[in-house]
Amino acid sequence: MAESPQRSAPKPSRLRIGRRYRASRLQGPYDALVIGSGIGGLTTAAMLSAAGRKVLVLEQHYTAGGFTHAYDRNGYEWDVGVHYIGDVGGHPTATRKLFDFLSAGNLHWAPMDDTYDRICIGDEQYDLRAGRDEFIAGLLKHFPNDRTVIEAYLQRVSEVGRAMRLFTIAKLLPGWCGPLLALWKKFTWPDYLNKTTYEVLRELTDNEKLIAVLSGQWGDNGMTPKTGSFIIHALIVKHYLYGGYYPVGGASKIAQTIIPQIQAAGGEVFTYAEVETILLDGNRVRGLRMVDGTEIEAPLVISNAGVFSTFEKLLPESASQRAGYCRDLQNVQPSTAHLCLYIGLRKTAEELRLPKTNYWLYPSADYDGDVREFLADPNADIPLVYISFPSAKDPVFQQRYPGRATIEIVAPAKYEWFAKWRDKPWGKRGEDYQALKDRFSERLLEHLYKHFPQLRGQIDYCELSTPLSTDYFCRYARGEIYGLEHGPKRFEQSWLRPKSRIRGLYLTGQDILSCGVAGAMFAGAVTAQSILGWRKGAALLRRVFAERSVAARSYKERVDTL
Repeated sequence: MAESPQRSAPKPSRLRIGRRYRASRLQGPYDALVIGSGIGGLTTAAMLSAAGRKVLVLEQHYTAGGFTHAYDRNGYEWDVGVHYIGDVGGHPTATRKLFDFLSAGNLHWAPMDDTYDRICIGDEQYDLRAGRDEFIAGLLKHFPNDRTVIEAYLQRVSEVGRAMRLFTIAKLLPGWCGPLLALWKKFTWPDYLNKTTYEVLRELTDNEKLIAVLSGQWGDNGMTPKTGSFIIHALIVKHYLYGGYYPVGGASKIAQTIIPQIQAAGGEVFTYAEVETILLDGNRVRGLRMVDGTEIEAPLVISNAGVFSTFEKLLPESASQRAGYCRDLQNVQPSTAHLCLYIGLRKTAEELRLPKTNYWLYPSADYDGDVREFLADPNADIPLVYISFPSAKDPVFQQRYPGRATIEIVAPAKYEWFAKWRDKPWGKRGEDYQALKDRFSERLLEHLYKHFPQLRGQIDYCELSTPLSTDYFCRYARGEIYGLEHGPKRFEQSWLRPKSRIRGLYLTGQDILSCGVAGAMFAGAVTAQSILGWRKGAALLRRVFAERSVAARSYKERVDTL
């Protein structure tokens, strides 16, 4: 056991998913090219492959998966974005069925504790428990007189889920349907749907503490209750209402189990494959040019790189201007940046008494005020500290890393705090950069020790990622982790749809529907539907959602087969 955590210069991860790109390894012609191997890109590629298309996925990182990838260092492994997934338990949800289809049933899930999220406000703790009745019962322990409010709140959450079906279908309809859809929404959608989360909750209660607890997962979309849309809040609450789950074998299993379906149709997923530009013939795509100068032709290009990267970097500026995307981008903003402290310990999760529960730590119930103060002064109290225990969640972690455990701590950050080092190479940004990282690391560790004092002196290794890390590995220029901000204005942008105004160019990923693994995955399915058309696309979706999900097997049965 080390007396203080190691902070040696990091070495590249050995955990690699995908095949390394070489121009000589191309085996065209291809029916479609996908930029980026995040879950949106992989989903679109896998579904097109299931329809008989030959698809090539190009990933600039050294491993596939986007924010679903994992990495190892110094004998430990961490996920970078798959902290937990909802709607993949024993009940045959659409989320579970889509995962099962994409992975050919080879992706398995382990349940977290019944309390999947613990909201800590100051010295008070509130548990969010799996199951609707259990969720209500847990809150009634602290708010015994508010059953009516809580039930009304869950009813509104359900209403958003139903409304999102039309919202999703609208992404596939031609532009001339816009006025009809607007009229339909006016008479059928509840008026609270796209207000801010705080506005909606304030209509139900004036109990500010209850409002704070109900909105305590706001870090899952990066926007505080007074700025974020109730749509994204409700989608997240509904997603986790029946518990949180973690991929058995770690986050890298997601890409690892999806890629074979792409390869089965003759396609491939290449890493170290950086795209330089989208090639056009007039207003139609004809393929891509790689940074090594190689041109790959295909009638379809699908971008999973996000709308800012797609229309400001990959598409020629003149084409973005003509198509109106330079104007459209002024109506959206990048989401929040973050810090993540990756921690390794030389004992097991069981020995260290690490839970399968996520901890959300807040200094007060004034989320918006605390965030404003912190972003104005990084020495102020950190307004949100999220703690996840991946090694405790994964039942086979000990088979891969005997006698070890891992923890991740996430907090918001401002890109500008680190911008002066952006031109320095990864791992070699200098002592002043490392000193700043060390200060943030120590502060985050103190939050960990407050709730888990048994961990003081137990940490063997830790390293902090900053917004520059997100830019370097995932190509989000300002270190954003959720694509676009999810405020009310974002959900009014009709141009955020799979089919672009450039013929043959499609979009996928979290900018199309919503953030998160499930949101980006469903966006991938919607993009495939848009490409295949109503007849072929609907036939494929029937295959996806009509098949009996392997979720019918119990968790114990699934783990016993591993």
